Amino acid sequence: MPRPNKPNAPNTADEVAPPLSEEAKRRRLNFDRLSKTWFNLVHQNNLVYNTCWEDPRLDHVALELTPDDEVMVITSAGCNALDYVLKGPKKVHAVDVNPRQNALLELKLAAIRELDYDQFFQMFGRGRLASYRKLYKHKLRKHLSHASRSYWNKRTRMFSGSGRRPSFYFYATSGMFAWLINIYVDRVKKLRPAVTALLNAKTVEEQQEVYERYRLRETLWTPFLKWAMKRDMTLALLGVPRAQRRQLDRSYPGGILQFVVDSLETVFTKLPIHDNYFWRVYLTGEYTPECCPEYLKQENFYKLKEGLVDRVEVHTNTILGFLREDKDVRISRYILLDHMDWLAEVRADVLAEEWQMMINRATPDARFLWRSAGLEVDFVDPIEVDYEGEKKKLGDLFEYQTELAEQLHPKDRVHTYGCFYIAHLNGKGKSDLTDNSNAEPVAETANT
Repeated sequence: MPRPNKPNAPNTADEVAPPLSEEAKRRRLNFDRLSKTWFNLVHQNNLVYNTCWEDPRLDHVALELTPDDEVMVITSAGCNALDYVLKGPKKVHAVDVNPRQNALLELKLAAIRELDYDQFFQMFGRGRLASYRKLYKHKLRKHLSHASRSYWNKRTRMFSGSGRRPSFYFYATSGMFAWLINIYVDRVKKLRPAVTALLNAKTVEEQQEVYERYRLRETLWTPFLKWAMKRDMTLALLGVPRAQRRQLDRSYPGGILQFVVDSLETVFTKLPIHDNYFWRVYLTGEYTPECCPEYLKQENFYKLKEGLVDRVEVHTNTILGFLREDKDVRISRYILLDHMDWLAEVRADVLAEEWQMMINRATPDARFLWRSAGLEVDFVDPIEVDYEGEKKKLGDLFEYQTELAEQLHPKDRVHTYGCFYIAHLNGKGKSDLTDNSNAEPVAETANT
C-alpha cells in the first residue's frame, strides 16, 4: 500500500506504549462502550452532514468520468453526487444507510426541478429562503419519497432564516458544532474581523499575513478548545467515531489534536482560501456565488435542471445491501469516502462481504477511491475475494495510483483526512500523469 503524505507532521518518533494492565483494559472497554453509546445517540434519527466534506476536485482527476461510467457514491449531503453527474456519466447511484442524508439529497433534487436559480441559491447557497414554507408545501414536497417527506414536514424551520440559527448550515449535528464555533469566534474570542480578512484574502501570502497579525494559532487554540477537541463527545458531533480518533492517536505524532491543529494551519496559511467553500460555509453559515460547490453555480444549475438531475438515483441502504439487491448494476467508479475506518474495526466480516459484492458488480476497468482518518490503510489489501473462479487478495487485484494520489492529497481543500487512495482493478485504465487533458485543474499547494 502507498504511504501517504503527513500534513505537516512534526519530526518526532512514535513512542512504544507499555502493555495495558487488566484493569486498564477493563476501563478502556467500558469507555469504548460509553463512547459508542454516545455516538449512536448523537447520530440516531439525526441528519449528520449538511454539506459534503470530501473535495470532488481531486476525485475528478482520479475518476476521469465518461458518458459510459456508472458511479456509486455514499450520499453524505449529496453535494458530490450532483458534482459528479455534471460530468455526464450514465448514472450516479447515491447510497446511504441514513435515510436523513438521502432526504437532503432528495430535497436538493426537488428544488432543482421546481425552483428558479435565485430561489435555489438562496436556499442552498445562503442557507435560508423567505418563501421556503410555501414553496415546500406547493412545489417540493410532491417530489419526495414518503420517508423524506415525513422528515422535512417537521423541519421547515431549518430554511426559515429565523431564530438563533439563521442558516440551514447551522443545523444537523455537524452544523450544530459549526454554530457553536461561530459563537466562540464572534462572542468569546471576538475574532470575526480576523476570519473575514482571512476569507477575503486573494493570495496565500495575504492569508499568512492575516494569520500572523491576529495570532490565530495562539488565540484560537485555548486550553479548553484543545481539551474539547480530544473528547469523543465533541468528535461525535463532527461524525468522527472513536475508531477514527484511535487511528490518528496511534499514527500521528501528537494524536488527533495535533493533526487538527496542523491541518487547519495548512488550510489557512498554505492552501488558497479564495475558493475553499468547505471552510467558508463552516465559518460563516453560507456560500458566495464565487465560492460554492459546483452544483450551486448558475450554469451548472441549468445543466442539472435540463436533464442531468434525472441521472441521480437515491438508495437508502448499505453498500452491501444495494449491490445485493440490484443484480443488474455494473459499477465502474466507486467513491467510498471514509466509511471503512469504523467498519474495519467493528465489523471486519461485513467489510469483507462488502468488498466481495463490489468486486462482483465492478466493470473490468473499475476504479475505487477512498479516504481515511489514519495516515495509512493496512486492512484492505489482505481481504480475500472470489474473482474469476480463484481466491485473490485485493492487494493482488489492485494497481494503486500512488504517484497521482500523492500529488492530489496535499491539495485537498478540506484537509482533514490522513490519506487518499486511488485503486484500479486489474491495473486497467491507468491514468497518464503527463497528459490528463480531460481532468479538472487542481490548484497548487503553497510551501508543501
